[in-house]
Formats: sequence, structure tokens, C-alpha cells
Amino acid sequence: MGAASKVIHIILRVFEVICSVIVLGLVARFLHLVSQAGVSADSRIVYAIVTASVSTLFALVFIAPFIYAYLAFPMDAILFVMWIVVFGLLTSRTGSAMCNASWYWNYWGYYWGGWWRVPDLTVWDMGYGGCASWRAVLAFSFLAAMAYLVSAILGAVVVHRYRRKNSPVTTRDISAPIPQSPATGRPETAQVHDPRAPPSAPAQQTMGTAVDV
Repeated sequence: MGAASKVIHIILRVFEVICSVIVLGLVARFLHLVSQAGVSADSRIVYAIVTASVSTLFALVFIAPFIYAYLAFPMDAILFVMWIVVFGLLTSRTGSAMCNASWYWNYWGYYWGGWWRVPDLTVWDMGYGGCASWRAVLAFSFLAAMAYLVSAILGAVVVHRYRRKNSPVTTRDISAPIPQSPATGRPETAQVHDPRAPPSAPAQQTMGTAVDV
């Protein structure tokens, strides 16, 4: 693990915490207002706050640039998918109309501004008070997804290099010198036994005999 990967890892984690906390705070405030109005919460908003909560906890736990933080890159990939789903689900509520969509006027903007307390409310009274918060939720959801995507890629690369560097050598080092025979000075070669060859006859030992003269 190089110094550059550690710095990038910490920057990504801090950015992930910032994005997650912003979405968590905005959505939590909206759900609080919805509960005060006594209406049911949109399931997509609930999914967003669950994702933001898990994301914040994960980024804080794995913020230190140790090897275990890089080994968690599969969870980074999962959180990337979760944030992309959050962004897609919330964007589909308003579409390209954004703060001019009927869902915004009847749900997010209506309850964000606490307009259920105002009798005889008109569209002109509401204005776009909740538009900035809605845009912020969408923007930081997308940014969080991109940050977790980069974290997953970085973790996979670092883990791959770490395992390759620390893996035991299973093949002979080609740079090592070849042993030579002390008798001939030539490289030693392994003798291969041919199973089809007949067994060699044992060497006969010659013995001297005494001759009587």
C-alpha cells in the first residue's frame, strides 16, 4: 500500500461521510415533519434514510487506511449499487420537472414547509422553499454513489497488489545461478530414468589371486 492510495482512501471516506450525513439529515428532518402531519412516509424516502445510515456507519468504521479497510471493497460495491438505486428511485418521483412536478408540490414541498397547518393554502403561498433541500438530496445521493464506486475500484486494486506481493514463490527464480559440477565445471543436469531400459548389471569386483611360484 503506497502513500498515494492511503491519502485517496481517507479523502474518499471523508467525502462519503459528508454526502451520507447531508442526505441523512435532510431526509430525517422531512420524515419528522411527515410524522407530525400524521401521514405515512414514502417508502422510497425510508429506503434513502436506511441507505444513508448504513453508509455513514460503514465509512466511519473503515476510514483508517489499513488493509482490512481495503478488503471491504465488496461492501463498497454494494453501497454504490444502493446509492444508485436511491438516486434512481427519488429522481423518478419528480423526473425532469424537478420542483415543478406534482409530487413535489403535493408531498415534499407541502410537508417540508409545514403547509398542512395553513388553511386555504394556494400554490403561490408555498413557493419553492423545499426545492433546495430536494435538489441537495438528489445531488449528494449521486455523489455518494460515485465515491463508493471509486472506493471499490481502489480497494480491489490494492488488495490484488497486496496478495501478489505477499504470495509465496512457487516456481524457481530464473535469475538464480545454475549449480555446476565440481569435477567437470559444467552445469549439472538431472538424470532421467527410462523405465523401458533394462536394469544395468552390477559392477563386477575383480580380486587378485595368489600364484605359487
